[in-house]
Amino acid sequence: MNNYKRVACSDIMNTIFSLVRLRAPHGRCMGTASSISRSQALDEEDPPCTGEKPRLTALDLAQKIRRERSKTQTEAEPPLSGQQKRVMELKQFSQQLQNVHPNVLAKHLHRGVLYKDEDIVVINKPYGVPVRDDGGGTSICSVLPVLSKMMEGSKVKSSSKLFPSLGLEKDTPGALLLARREVVVEHILNLNRDNQIQRKYWVITVGVPVPSVGVIDIPVIEREVTGSRPHYKMALSPIFRMKDSGNGLTRVRAHRQSHPAVTKYRVLDSSSGCSLVELQPLTSVKHQLRVHMALALACPILGDHKYSNWNKLAPQKLPERVLEKLGLEQSKARYLPLHILAQQLTLSGTRQTEINVSCPLPKYFTQALRRLQLTPDKKGP
Repeated sequence: MNNYKRVACSDIMNTIFSLVRLRAPHGRCMGTASSISRSQALDEEDPPCTGEKPRLTALDLAQKIRRERSKTQTEAEPPLSGQQKRVMELKQFSQQLQNVHPNVLAKHLHRGVLYKDEDIVVINKPYGVPVRDDGGGTSICSVLPVLSKMMEGSKVKSSSKLFPSLGLEKDTPGALLLARREVVVEHILNLNRDNQIQRKYWVITVGVPVPSVGVIDIPVIEREVTGSRPHYKMALSPIFRMKDSGNGLTRVRAHRQSHPAVTKYRVLDSSSGCSLVELQPLTSVKHQLRVHMALALACPILGDHKYSNWNKLAPQKLPERVLEKLGLEQSKARYLPLHILAQQLTLSGTRQTEINVSCPLPKYFTQALRRLQLTPDKKGP
């Protein structure tokens, strides 16, 4: 009897143990192939923890970058304020051709050729690009070989060259005269000395010149401005001064380092405390037009951050109504480019009877005219 009970109990225990093994997790008591495949799957799902960050494959990295880009594109960007839009416009219109590849600049100049014949070429120089750059940067001179080849046709083998004859300052866009041969350069320089080349500029000034038509005949000299940031500027060097009695003028000796400077001017239109003025320099002195407008007529050119403040280097201080018209705050006035344009070029004494070339207005210049409600005098030359 006791033996029977022992046999029955052992059978029951064996049955329970077998059931427990069959129901063990992950089916470890199932077939060998099944247990191996499941263990491999577990290894793939849960890699062993080694304490190191898992490496990303090239495919994983590419997918991650795509997800981040799509996320930034789908996120709603805050709308730009009026100030931010104006600053972006000014940068776009005035800095679009600075620091570009030489071939890009050459193509732009080729599209903007204003006049050409067998002796000369007149191009539309963009704002902010120097005619020459001794530092080796991109300039008009550095792309003239490429421009000459474009004008002759890239497939034509030609020895044609272009030479700068009359220069323009870096921040002055407009009509730039080039010569096709060195002998033509000498001829142009002689014409300029004999006043047979007329160059007219358009400027937007802060203030209204009085009288509206006149001639400024005041020599210009370079002087040092002392202070926390010493620097040099061109300044007036008058040869007349008021008498001690306050009645009339007396002539003084001219400074030997001064340069004669003569500028004819004519107001084309005025509005909102600003003016559109036509300038014709009769001499060629560094910063002559800027100095005469700012220091002789007290009407600095819009965007002239150098000569609007004599004692310091600071952005131009503009009246509130001018800022309102321009859609700017004073803190953003530093983004205003210099509003000067070499608008017209007239040559006499060439093979042609007379060459008269006009330059279209840059976008930032046109925009400023529209905002300030200034229009050129249609009756003027």
